[in-house]
Parts: sequence; structure tokens; C-alpha cells
Amino acid sequence: MTARLLVYTRTTAYRHDSIPDAVTAVRALEGFTVDHSEDPAALEAPLDGYAAVVFLSTSGEVLTPAGRERLAGYVGSGGGFVGVHAAACTEYDWPYYGELLGARFDRHPAYQPGRAVIEDHDHPATRHLPAVWDFTDEWYDFRTSPRGRVHVLAGADEASYDGGGMGADHPLVWCREEGEGRVFYTALGHASEAYRDPDFLAHLRGGIAWAARFGPEAG
Repeated sequence: MTARLLVYTRTTAYRHDSIPDAVTAVRALEGFTVDHSEDPAALEAPLDGYAAVVFLSTSGEVLTPAGRERLAGYVGSGGGFVGVHAAACTEYDWPYYGELLGARFDRHPAYQPGRAVIEDHDHPATRHLPAVWDFTDEWYDFRTSPRGRVHVLAGADEASYDGGGMGADHPLVWCREEGEGRVFYTALGHASEAYRDPDFLAHLRGGIAWAARFGPEAG
């Protein structure tokens, strides 16, 4: 048994060099069949055959009006949505998208080592991780904290790196429900190295499986 995913990587602003490696990594995750596209028409077509739609480092305005309507209807009626890294830099002109994801990107310091603090040790995306997870990334700041609107799974320890701008409460990974659907977001995943890291790959797989309601990770 496999779950079918639509992995969408269209960019109209900054484009991450890691996107090809990221797509390859998602294709290799156990249990998933992946359709990959950068064509907005892919989001205009019926999405009911997908267990989840994954926005993998998308940026800028990437959907047509018909695609926006299709995505909102899909998630509201029970589909899964996953945002990875620059998915938070996407669809700034569509208010619903910011509400769907939970927060919008503001800025980031230099790519550097830091620490993520796990807040939920039972969620499929984080239960395999140590209480304090050493990782290297861009440590995104968001325009507003999503806490209170989402279930925070992990936060950034700003004392562990230079240039953090959100303070002591800095959500980094979270999940939420939208209508009948599930939404998972991780701010991590900037560089190709992440997509060769076993802990990050298990983190990503757990989040996707939860959103897709697939396997034992469905919750």
C-alpha cells in the first residue's frame, strides 16, 4: 500500500538549489508514490487522488485563481497539505494561504548550526528526535508567531545561533487542522545536505504521513 503525493516546486521568487535533491529524497521515502510538477495546471485539476499536496520550497505567487480554489476545497474536504521551508515564502497575496500554513516568512539569519527544541515527543514528525536536536539551517523568523493557532512540535533555541529575531518563543515546526484536512509545516530543509540527513528525512516522512493519514503515523 502506498500514498500518492503531489509535490509542487514552482518558484516565482527565490529558488533553492536544493530543490532537485529534495524531490529525489521525497521520491525515496518509503510508502509514497510521487507526482512532481511545477505547472500551475497541476493544481487546477482534481486533487482527490492525492493523499497530500506538498509545497516543497515554493516561493512567490505560484497558483492561478482556479488553483487556489481547488487547493482550498481539497484541504477543507479532508486532503493533506505539507509545507517545507520556503513554502512560508509563498502566496503572499492570498490571505487564506497564510491562515492555512499558520505563519508567513519574515527573514532569516545566515545559514549556520543551531538547536531545535522538541515540544511534542509523540508526533510522528518528532518522536524519533532527541529532546534537543542539533541541525544546520537558516532558522526562519516569521512575521507573527503561529502559537495559539497551531500545535507547535518544535521551536528554535535562539541562544544556539546568531541573528534570531523572535525571542524565547520561536516556533519552527507545527501542525494544524483546516476543515477536515491536516496541515504540517517544517521551516527546515534549506540545503541539499538536509535531504541526506537520516533524522531530517524521518522528520519529513513523519510529517507527510501524518498529513496524509497514511500508515501507523496517521495518528
